[in-house]
Amino acid sequence: MLNTKKVQKIIDEIRPALQLDGGDLELVAVDEKKGVVKVKLQGRCAHCPMAQITFQQLVEAELKKAIPEIKKVEKID
Repeated sequence: MLNTKKVQKIIDEIRPALQLDGGDLELVAVDEKKGVVKVKLQGRCAHCPMAQITFQQLVEAELKKAIPEIKKVEKID
């Protein structure tokens, strides 16, 4: 079952990779019924030209792999 605590745990595991480059990741919202997670890239990651790739290939991919109940991950600006 999808829940905020489980999502936050995975974000905490992803966070160090982003922090190495001066970025970070914030969990904004979890819609448990729809399977939607909203996150916000912060620091250098928020303004990096590679932010969309980082989001898709790291953040979204890792969250969906770890929690199959997630149907969609949205990046909030």
